[in-house]
Amino acid sequence: MALLETVSVPPADAGMRLDRWLKARFPGLGQGAVQKLLRTGQIRVDGRRAKANLRLDEGMEVRVPPQARQAPNKAGPGGQPKAKPRDIALTHEEAEDLRRRVLYRDADILVFDKPAGLAVQGGTRTQRHLDGMLDALRYGSSERPRLVHRLDKDTSGVLVLARTRQAAQWLTAAFRGRDTRKLYLAVTVGAPRPRRGKITLALAKGGGAGMQRMSAGGADAKGAVTLYDTLDSAGSRAALVALMPLTGRTHQLRAHMAAIDTPILGDGKYGGSGAFLAGQGLEARLHLHARAIEIPRPSGPPLRIVAPLPPHLEAAIGAFGFACPAAEDRFPRD
Repeated sequence: MALLETVSVPPADAGMRLDRWLKARFPGLGQGAVQKLLRTGQIRVDGRRAKANLRLDEGMEVRVPPQARQAPNKAGPGGQPKAKPRDIALTHEEAEDLRRRVLYRDADILVFDKPAGLAVQGGTRTQRHLDGMLDALRYGSSERPRLVHRLDKDTSGVLVLARTRQAAQWLTAAFRGRDTRKLYLAVTVGAPRPRRGKITLALAKGGGAGMQRMSAGGADAKGAVTLYDTLDSAGSRAALVALMPLTGRTHQLRAHMAAIDTPILGDGKYGGSGAFLAGQGLEARLHLHARAIEIPRPSGPPLRIVAPLPPHLEAAIGAFGFACPAAEDRFPRD
């Protein structure tokens, strides 16, 4: 006869929602099964009924019925357990290339230089993505790195990962609370006027799966604010601009720069044909790079990391003869 199991919450799991903790510990449990077991009182925390959104504390005792452990994983062809869709097999060379892109690593944080063209997460039309490759960045840790923020597929540069569950909690809070500072570099078609300023323009999501596009205004629009500073310009033809988002809306920088009639070079989605320049021999890709980030830490000074310029951005800077000052000294100011 199968017996009830009581599990003590370890320190690394403190702060997790109960439903997410159950699904992580018992992979065969789906959300529907978790909800049913909680609703019927078969799962209890410290002897009491609990809700799915309960935040766990270290040392809490979670009573789990035997069917949680016995719940089967969904099977693939031939009855074999279905692999997690996020897991992507890498060759030794691919894994090494991934590790060469690590800009910083300590016990809590890993900072990665994401190449343009690599999606951060998967989707219906995206089978190859960074989230599926994170096992290559464990560096011997028992925990898989966790994403705590995002970059667009076509944006290159600084991406922060948490190496532990606890680090993920305070990093996520830092990003959500806008305690981090993020600096982007962009080559724009046209030069912003005035050269330095603040863009305050609410944005709303539109379009279906794979066709998402932000638009200004509307009932569902959410506030979005971007600081910008023109570092150099080639007359009115193009400019090198430092951007600092004060909010984190999807495609915010792209939509904002297009809204002031200086679309980011290569951004056909927001700038149309006006986002491309003929005769320069430049790549027809998005010229937007997450150049630097400053992250507050629970103790000690903030961590500041700078990513090297990608080849296509270097080529554009050289083609226009732009002077590119030290990125870490050019966070736009309000």
